[in-house]
Amino acid sequence: MSTMEHTMPQAAPFFATDFGNLAAALRRATVMVIGRRGGNGSGVIWDRNGLVITNSHVVPENTAQVLLDDGRTVKAVVIKRDPERDLAALQLEASDLSAATIGDSRSLRPGELVLAVGNPMGEVGAVSAGIVYAIHEDWIQADVRLAPGNSGGPLADAGGDVIGINSMIAGGLAVAVPAQVVKDFLKSEPAGEPVRLGFTVRPVVARVNGAEVLGLMVIDLNQGGAAEASGLLIGDTLLGAGGRFFLRPTGFVKAMQRRFAEDGSLKLEVLRGGKRIVATVTNEGRKDRMEDE
Repeated sequence: MSTMEHTMPQAAPFFATDFGNLAAALRRATVMVIGRRGGNGSGVIWDRNGLVITNSHVVPENTAQVLLDDGRTVKAVVIKRDPERDLAALQLEASDLSAATIGDSRSLRPGELVLAVGNPMGEVGAVSAGIVYAIHEDWIQADVRLAPGNSGGPLADAGGDVIGINSMIAGGLAVAVPAQVVKDFLKSEPAGEPVRLGFTVRPVVARVNGAEVLGLMVIDLNQGGAAEASGLLIGDTLLGAGGRFFLRPTGFVKAMQRRFAEDGSLKLEVLRGGKRIVATVTNEGRKDRMEDE
């Protein structure tokens, strides 16, 4: 009587991957984006000829300085922008760069290991790791530690392929724009002239009635612009529009476009010094009152 032996295929040990070398390659493809007003963010070298992808909120101006991994600082020009998807494409005055390998974010699954690289709090090329928490059409959520300065940097899978652009942290989770959305952004035609209200915002987490919610902090105001005329101040945090909280950064842009298409004005819920107020911003830039909520 013979016996049959069943041999299971031998899988490579999970931690056999050399994450040190993988992280080093990601760091070479990650840059520090230095804004004209002193704020720093991150970016990903998308191709070796100087195309860099970052967040739109990282580069509110049309130009920036970019610090490469080899220590060089080069000039960058914004060649394309989509505030709704929080993306911007920069062209560097440099070529023959170490570009990232871009992966397919559509094949990503919850539970997969991911790495984030960026420049949080001025720490150049910092690396953190976690797992994918949830995947949406426009966002990837992961339990990766991010901090100011990580915005615009890469979120990569365990093979080192970039599958997202880190944008913000909300509810303790990192939120990244999927690589496929970036590819669509690069292929798309430029959008029509956007409504300009004269301010720049950055995603933050705000605390309202003991709960954490998404907010958009005003970090810059154009002198004489509609936002300044409405009474908004640098440091104000926008919580929502039309009586609804923002669920993601795109919420503000969509609400703004919808409201201005209807009547040329937008009521914003604002957090200032722990107090909630309402500001009405108009396309004409005329002065509107600030009301206590």
